[in-house]
Amino acid sequence: MASEKEAALAAVPSDSPTIFDKIISKEIPSKVVYEDDEVFAFRDISPQAPTHILIIPKVKDGLTGLSKAEERHCKILGRLLYTAKVVAKQEGLDDGFRIVINDGPNGCWCSFTIVIA
Repeated sequence: MASEKEAALAAVPSDSPTIFDKIISKEIPSKVVYEDDEVFAFRDISPQAPTHILIIPKVKDGLTGLSKAEERHCKILGRLLYTAKVVAKQEGLDDGFRIVINDGPNGCWCSFTIVIA
């Protein structure tokens, strides 16, 4: 966790291309579990749970963290949460699952993601 926090503190949230943008564009390979026009879900390369999937918006539109959300982001925020439910069902997590939203340097993440764990 310390290295995650250090990386988050060193990063500056912006609309510049991120590692997630490179994953979406397939510049960086990933194990895709769900994709549509608005969201992209893939397995974490260092899972912290038996099922650890990241769900990210394909178009940030300034949404670099939950604390940066504006009313115009309501649709994509809802879509991300709905996708978490769809992916959880797809993964057979019928007994329940946990959704984690990290935000900002103290949250150890600088880009908006939803994690199913």
